[in-house]
Amino acid sequence: MSKPVHTQFTQFIPGPGLVGLACAVCATIAIGQMQLLDGATGRLFVAALVLLFYMVFCFVIFVGYRRKQQAALAWQNSDASQAGEASKEMLIAFASQTGFAEQIAQQTAQALKDAGMQIRACSLAQLDLAQLQAARRVLFVVSTTGEGDAPDSAAGFARKVMGQAATLPDLHYGVLALGDRSYMQYCAFGHALDAWLRHHGAHALFDMVEVDNGDPGALRHWQHHLGVLSGHTDMADWNAPGYERWILSERRLLNPGSAGGAVFHLSFKPVDAQQALSWQAGDIAEIGPRNDPAKVRALLDALQLDGSAPVQDETLSDILARSLLPHDAAGLASLQGMTAQALVDSLKPLPHREYSIASLPQDGRLELLVRQTILPDGNLGLGSGWLTAYLAEQGELDLRVRPNRGFHPPADDCPLILIGNGTGLAGLRAHMKARIALGRRRNWLLFGERSVQHDFFHRTEIERWQEDGMLARLDLAFSRDQAQRIYVQDRLREAAHLLQQWVDEGAAIYVCGSLDGMASGVAEVLSGILGEEVLDSMAEQGRYRRDVY
Repeated sequence: MSKPVHTQFTQFIPGPGLVGLACAVCATIAIGQMQLLDGATGRLFVAALVLLFYMVFCFVIFVGYRRKQQAALAWQNSDASQAGEASKEMLIAFASQTGFAEQIAQQTAQALKDAGMQIRACSLAQLDLAQLQAARRVLFVVSTTGEGDAPDSAAGFARKVMGQAATLPDLHYGVLALGDRSYMQYCAFGHALDAWLRHHGAHALFDMVEVDNGDPGALRHWQHHLGVLSGHTDMADWNAPGYERWILSERRLLNPGSAGGAVFHLSFKPVDAQQALSWQAGDIAEIGPRNDPAKVRALLDALQLDGSAPVQDETLSDILARSLLPHDAAGLASLQGMTAQALVDSLKPLPHREYSIASLPQDGRLELLVRQTILPDGNLGLGSGWLTAYLAEQGELDLRVRPNRGFHPPADDCPLILIGNGTGLAGLRAHMKARIALGRRRNWLLFGERSVQHDFFHRTEIERWQEDGMLARLDLAFSRDQAQRIYVQDRLREAAHLLQQWVDEGAAIYVCGSLDGMASGVAEVLSGILGEEVLDSMAEQGRYRRDVY
């Protein structure tokens, strides 16, 4: 992108040539005056005059030099300001064949604008390499057409931009890939774009989200990422999940005395005892949370409304429990004087929350591992507060299982390396259960947390797997148990030779847990040991999968 031209003149400063001409004219005049004066007096007069002209000349040169410096500094400051603005802006680039990708891009832009972010949206056809290199954060919403091709409007981008090398070390991006799983080349353009960006140094904000034929669940997952990016995780779902009613049958604290946040093991059963349980290892539970009952009562008191008042075949309290409530005095003031119906009409529903399922259907229950989140204001997080504190045991909740095909088990009996930290153990636990059910023993678990005394979740179960020969290798990283912090990526680096051997034997690598720190650190170690090309090839073959958040 070309720089702006700065053309600001506050006063006229003569250049050196013009000053020299003026000096020559003045010297001629001085010589003429000298002829009218005595010899000695004339020579002194001319010398003084020449010295004066020289001093003026040097002064003008100095002033001109300073002005050039100031102009250059102003230019640099302008560029820095523009770069600062660019770093704050989120660019949303879309490639659409039928208009659906553009529609999702518009919804994405509006959601982030509503959250207070600076947004610019454009078609991939309008985006060149220079603009891409100047951007700092980009969200791509792209469709695939034909036999894995880019949409017609993005063909030029695919050929001209993706067809050349680039350096993108400052770019952070996310990809929403739209496709149809009935086609052989499912979401192929999205995968190609993601691979090209990674190969040229760009950093993924989160793993690519695939959307099969407009799947609302996948779009809600995309919204989940938007909420994290914007810091506004309370944005309402574009399409509310079709929940079923479940019962919280057990809640157990796993880490009493831990220096970290409280982690709970939760078990759920459907209200309908005849309901068939159906999901695979890697799938996600979408939860419909509820507000703290005390907050609902406080709002009703402030508005002088009766919570038992019927509204749309429900009580006002029940509707407020699953609605976004005002956060400040101004929001509360805007609701004063409303009727119960008007209040309900003015509020948006709470968004869903997502958790990796830690069990299998044959266990007879759906299990989660949930860490209780405490917000800066001292309140509990929306989802974790509902599940770990406000929902009574044997109480009912809204829950829906969402398939997560990108984290389903390997189809064959290949060795499996499972890597995770914290509550990421949930997804890995389901995979271990699936492997054990099939009698597959080549399993390697690397798990990290704070301390072995308080944070070794499901320790008895994991040690039994090892004793029974179902866990061929177990590496643990408890970061606070020694002076030097040790994490799962460090354990992985220590076992580099064995990792290479397992991969050479066809192993798959599954990573579950926090994106910042753990997943990025693991990816760096894997790239260093195996090489980026090998890791990319494993991802394309489905042998390197992640469920990170």
